[in-house]
Amino acid sequence: MKFAFFTLGCKVNLFETQALSQLAQARGHEIVDKDADAVIVNTCTVTSVSDHKNIRAFHKLRRDNPNAVIAACGCFAQTDPERVRATGEIDLICGTRDRAQVIDLCEQAVSGQAVQVHESEDSGFETLPAGIPHGRTRALLKIEDGCNNFCTYCIIPYARGRVRSLPVEQALEQTARLADAGVHEIVLTGIEIASYGKDFEPQVPLTELLEKLLTAQPNVQFRLGSLDPRAVGDAFCERLAGFANLARHFHLSMQSGCDTVLRRMNRHYTSEEFYRCVERLRRAFPDCSVTTDLIVGFPGETEDEFTQTLDFLERCAFASVHVFPYSVREGTKAAAMPGQLDQQTKTARAERAKQVAETLSAAYRKQFVGRTLYALPEHPTGGLWAAHGRYGFPVYIEDEAEKNHPVTVKVIGLHKDGVLAKIEN
Repeated sequence: MKFAFFTLGCKVNLFETQALSQLAQARGHEIVDKDADAVIVNTCTVTSVSDHKNIRAFHKLRRDNPNAVIAACGCFAQTDPERVRATGEIDLICGTRDRAQVIDLCEQAVSGQAVQVHESEDSGFETLPAGIPHGRTRALLKIEDGCNNFCTYCIIPYARGRVRSLPVEQALEQTARLADAGVHEIVLTGIEIASYGKDFEPQVPLTELLEKLLTAQPNVQFRLGSLDPRAVGDAFCERLAGFANLARHFHLSMQSGCDTVLRRMNRHYTSEEFYRCVERLRRAFPDCSVTTDLIVGFPGETEDEFTQTLDFLERCAFASVHVFPYSVREGTKAAAMPGQLDQQTKTARAERAKQVAETLSAAYRKQFVGRTLYALPEHPTGGLWAAHGRYGFPVYIEDEAEKNHPVTVKVIGLHKDGVLAKIEN
């Protein structure tokens, strides 16, 4: 059979799609971009905009593959299967549990068999094979799924369920397999990786898992996905600072720099606690890249509260900020909150925050001009090679490079969202 895959949303979805692709290939199926017998679309529902993107994708995939069996899995399929079904484009709806069964179901449907989707009652972690998404150089390994935080703006705990973690031994086995296959960097991802191991008895902190992985694979660079700042305690910094193979890039999920907004969001820290985490990281990992996410225009956000957030961005001196205007998500507490802001205000605030973020990013990257860095080339772009380094910004290489072959480069300036560099002889 010919399988095609389409992914919307986060790195967790990207991981799961590449895992399903591996499973399909292991059964002898061919992976194609069009004219497929079966199409699996991995959906996202983090915002209402995401829902509309899913529906547009369904229609396009049906036009491109008119005779295919099309299966939808992921968060949108889990939270609103009736809306997915109402598009008239989807043959199978599988949700966020027991992902591996979707290959079986597609095989059955294509062969003309009656198909019955069974919702798994097993609440444990579903282990899927780690690997490199199509066209990339870095491998993804999902170490955790689900979230127990229930932020007022977020639907994901309802889509993904409670925290579930990949057992330590399986994480060690998967990373060893990737290293043996020539992988130079592994990104550890999940819905809320700071909660890793909280479902184990006894609990296994994320720091303990990281120590084991970093020790077992000293020649592989590990990069962390988004972290709740509460995970960055003294023990985290003290125990991990000595590992050269931990990327100096820490993405701390912030969402607001104003305490009153954080409380309305049900974030479980204050701006001062967040700032202390940033300071700990910079003491333990000098020059590290600290990046974050920011939601502007949250219900009830005043101009003063927004100004506090802008000031906090500058205080933290982030290397990069992903700015999102608040999007109403039906089914969340925030959707029913008073003080919903108009779109014009949200868009204007997002632009102001982005301007501050761009200034901070340039200031951070300038300190690397003249320095020698490690880089892992990924793909050519505009006459340059785009590469990943140890920090949170891309490295654009002027010289000819080779995909997935690490090089040492000297930074000669800034370029787009990263730095411009030449390979050192």
